[in-house]
Amino acid sequence: MLALVQRVSQARVEVAGRVTGGIGRGLLVFVCAQPQDTEAIADKLVAKLLKLRIFPDEAGKMNRSVVDVQGGLLIVSQFTLAADVSGGNRPSFTGAAPPELGRALYERVLCTAQAQHAAVASGEFGADMQVHLVNDGPVTIPITLRA
Repeated sequence: MLALVQRVSQARVEVAGRVTGGIGRGLLVFVCAQPQDTEAIADKLVAKLLKLRIFPDEAGKMNRSVVDVQGGLLIVSQFTLAADVSGGNRPSFTGAAPPELGRALYERVLCTAQAQHAAVASGEFGADMQVHLVNDGPVTIPITLRA
């Protein structure tokens, strides 16, 4: 499973002009399932997100998690994280899970996150989304999890 995590001071997702999800301070997480991914990998991603220490403590060191700062999670599906441009200039997305598996694992990430964290919002799987964010830092962390 691939994820791109951005520490934000605020973020929201719009689909066809309506806001589907938004947060204040927290993590904007773009998620891409790959063909070999499982529910266990999705659960592992949520555990990593909740424990990832990328918020500053009193000394300014990245030492606090989204849980510690009572921040939000905005989880957005993004199959383009699996883009492969090694063969030319047009990306190949064969590294992304097929839509049925991608949707199931995205929904697993959402449900698991909602069960373990108070403030979870989302985009809409497969939709043309407009993502608005203020990256705090900027801090952007790529995550790759494998079975």
